[in-house]
Amino acid sequence: MKISKTAYLHTFTFVVILLALSRCVYDFTHDNKYASDNTDTLNVTVDSINNEITVADNTSTEPSKPTSNLPENDLTEPQKPHRILSVPSYKVAFPDSNEVQLVSAQRYGVTPVMNRDDAEHRKSELVYVGANPYFHVDKLCESIPYLVPRANNLLQDIGKAFFDSLFVKGVPLHQIIVTSVLRTEEDVQRLRKHNQNASENSCHRFGTTFDICYNRYVTVQTVQEPRRSVTNDTLKWVLAEVLRDMRQAERCYVKYEVKQGCFHLTVR
Repeated sequence: MKISKTAYLHTFTFVVILLALSRCVYDFTHDNKYASDNTDTLNVTVDSINNEITVADNTSTEPSKPTSNLPENDLTEPQKPHRILSVPSYKVAFPDSNEVQLVSAQRYGVTPVMNRDDAEHRKSELVYVGANPYFHVDKLCESIPYLVPRANNLLQDIGKAFFDSLFVKGVPLHQIIVTSVLRTEEDVQRLRKHNQNASENSCHRFGTTFDICYNRYVTVQTVQEPRRSVTNDTLKWVLAEVLRDMRQAERCYVKYEVKQGCFHLTVR
C-alpha cells in the first residue's frame, strides 16, 4: 500500500510525540519514587542521630554524684571533746631521778658553762629559747634561756603537743611555763647557798634539762574571743598526759618534783 508523503509525516510526528510523552511520564514517576526513598532514609538517619544524642545526654552529661560512707550527721555535728584521763600517779609515771637523767645529760649536753660571759661564746652549741609561741619562759634568776638543739626540739614538741591536746579536749589554750633552763657553774654555787637540796652535779649544767611548772600557766587571749577560765588542775592533767607520751616514746626522762612544783625533764 502506497502512503502519501503527508500521511507519513503525520504518522511519524504522532509516534515521536507519543514516545516523548511516554518518556516524560517515566521520568516523573521515577524521580518521585527516588525522592520518597531518600526522604525515608534521611528521616531514619535523623531519628537515629537523635536517639544517640538522647542516650549520650542521659549517660555522659549528667555528672555522677560523689558518694560517702560517712553518715550525714558526721559532716554537720561537731566532734565531741576527748576525755581527760591524766595519769594514775605522778610519782609512778615520772620517777626518773637526777642520777638517771645525768647519764643522758652528759651524753647529749655541752661541757659545763662557767658564767654568762662564757655562755655568750657558746652560741654555736646552744639555742636561745627565751621567746616562743608554744611556751613561756619565766623570769630567770638562777639560769639562762639556752638549750642544746636536741633539748630545744623536745621543748618545742611538748609545747605543740600541749596545744593540740587542749584543742581536742575542748580546753582553752594555755602556754606551759618554763621555770629553769641552763645553769652556769656560778648559778649552781649561788643556788646551793640557800637551797641545800640543789645538786652540785645538776643536769641543768649541760643544757639538756629544763623545768616545766605544773601549777601556773599563761592564758592565750584572743581579741575576738577572750578565753574562759580553767583550773590549773585541769591543765596539769593534760600536761601529764603529754609528758607521759613523750617519756614512753623515749624522748625524755621526767621527774615529778613536789616541793619545786615542776616537772624536771632531760632529753634522751
